[in-house]
Amino acid sequence: LQFTEEKLGQAEKTELDAHFENLLARADCTKNWTEKILRQTEVLLQPNPSARVEEFLYEKLDRKVPSRVTNGELLAQYMTEAANDFGPGTPYGKTLIKVGETQRRLGAAEREFIHSASINFLTPLRNFLEGDWRTISKERRILQNRRLDLDACKARLKKAKAAEAKAAVIP
Repeated sequence: LQFTEEKLGQAEKTELDAHFENLLARADCTKNWTEKILRQTEVLLQPNPSARVEEFLYEKLDRKVPSRVTNGELLAQYMTEAANDFGPGTPYGKTLIKVGETQRRLGAAEREFIHSASINFLTPLRNFLEGDWRTISKERRILQNRRLDLDACKARLKKAKAAEAKAAVIP
């Protein structure tokens, strides 16, 4: 009732401290940007949406995500197979072996980067959203409910004083 009356402009609302309001605004901003950065980093690390959904499901089921071959590693595998078909002694075969080995190392470095970024960058962001932000939201709801209770009590007190004053005036 208090909340509805406040929204309709029929009840007085106790304002929170300006510094506290600023902190709440900063917390909201931090949450929004953290979500955006988390999502975009996930897109960068895994551009395939279906693979991201699969990884999300594995994560939620507390299962180990199966290891995927990176595009660089797959290209390296194709180059090595082509080099073996052409013959490792031919100039084209030698070149394919060298480039294939370099691609394999690049693919392994990419896999390590993805793993490292996931653990060292995405995990703290997720921990903030799933831990700290939930706590902030819960405390904010509790504060809002307490403020509504306080304002409802103030309104009842004001009505009681007005009724008492009216009764005192009329003998």
